[in-house]
Amino acid sequence: MAKIRLYVSGPLEAEKVLGLDSAQSNYLFGVMRRKVGDTLLVFDGENGEWRAEVAKANKKNGLLVCKQPVAPQAAPPDLWLLFAPVKKARTAFIVEKAVEMGVRAVRPVITDYTNERINIARMQAHAVEAAEQCGATFVPEVAEPVKLAKMLADWPEGRRLMFCDEGRAALPVAGALAGQAAGPWAILIGPEGGFSPAEATTLRGLEDVTPVTLGPRILRADTAAVAALTAWQMALGDWR
Repeated sequence: MAKIRLYVSGPLEAEKVLGLDSAQSNYLFGVMRRKVGDTLLVFDGENGEWRAEVAKANKKNGLLVCKQPVAPQAAPPDLWLLFAPVKKARTAFIVEKAVEMGVRAVRPVITDYTNERINIARMQAHAVEAAEQCGATFVPEVAEPVKLAKMLADWPEGRRLMFCDEGRAALPVAGALAGQAAGPWAILIGPEGGFSPAEATTLRGLEDVTPVTLGPRILRADTAAVAALTAWQMALGDWR
């Protein structure tokens, strides 16, 4: 029987009855053909992973009963992914891969060359689906878009920023991160047109910014996000 994981409203505790929405109910009982008494895994983003049992197999409003914990809550490293929204499918890809690769928050930024909008509710749903598929017990929040200038003006003290700077020579990412301390970090990926000269100049002048290059070829935004997350995780994250 295929392994099923569902993100549900918490808090989770033994014998708690969990109501499913229509989409979850249709998936579980219409698509996956689960029946009363069958078991699956559930998580709420805060209380680890639990085993639950089907109590009502209705395609519109099914019910589960939470039974026992099977895995503790685990949070990814304190890493934010900042990116300028791109085309819909690519933005969804970025959000999904950010969850799979391990981030605490997904924060869209509006840059001078940003031309796309983002549907936050839809992207949050993609984040949930990614967590269900990859075995995560934590679901990062997809924040409302903020202008890059404002985000930098309000930047929290002590959080370093890895700026993927393809506009001029910078240290390759592995060398730039060598010897850096772990802790609160963020990664900034630019839009399809790159950063404006004014934005790049501002970013390079900030004290907590580490400019890096991701190689000799210009990467699409979605590719750059995966490459940057991989490099950071291998150097400072939980892949070490």
